[in-house]
Amino acid sequence: MLAVLGLGSNLGDREANLAGALDRLEQLPGTKILGNSNVYETAPFDVPSHQEDYLNCCVKLETGLDPETLLDRCLEIEAQLGRVRVEHHGARTLDVDLLVCEGHFSQTPRLTLPHPGILERAFVMVPLSDLFPTHSALGLDFAAAYEAVDKSGVRLYK
Repeated sequence: MLAVLGLGSNLGDREANLAGALDRLEQLPGTKILGNSNVYETAPFDVPSHQEDYLNCCVKLETGLDPETLLDRCLEIEAQLGRVRVEHHGARTLDVDLLVCEGHFSQTPRLTLPHPGILERAFVMVPLSDLFPTHSALGLDFAAAYEAVDKSGVRLYK
C-alpha cells in the first residue's frame, strides 16, 4: 500500500526530530520511504496557546502495514521521540499524521482517511505538492484547495 504522512515538530531540535522520525519510519516492517518533500517552516495553526514555529514535511511510503497498524506505529514513533499529549493542538516534539492511503477511505472515531484537515492547511498542502505536483495524491484531488489556501506563511526551510 502507498501512504503519505505529514510530519511536524516545534519543540526541541526540530530538525533532529524529523530526521529521527524518518529513520524510524524506514525501519518499520515491510516499509520503504519512496520520497520526502522539502522541509518548510510555518507559524502554528489553530493552537490554544503561544507556540514556536513548526518544521513540516510530507513523506511518501510503500508499506505492507494496514492503515490502523501504520497509525499505531506512527503514534509509537511520536512517543519514542518525546511527544507528550498535554493539550489539544499543543506544542510537540513530533507530530506524525496519516494523511492518505491508497485505496483506503475511513471515517471512524480513531482514523479518518483522507485526513480531515488536509484541504484547509497550507503547511500540509505545500509539502504534499512537492510529492504530487499535479495536486492529486492517491485519490485525493487537492488542486482547488491548493489554489485557494493562503500559502504566504509557509517558508522553505534552509
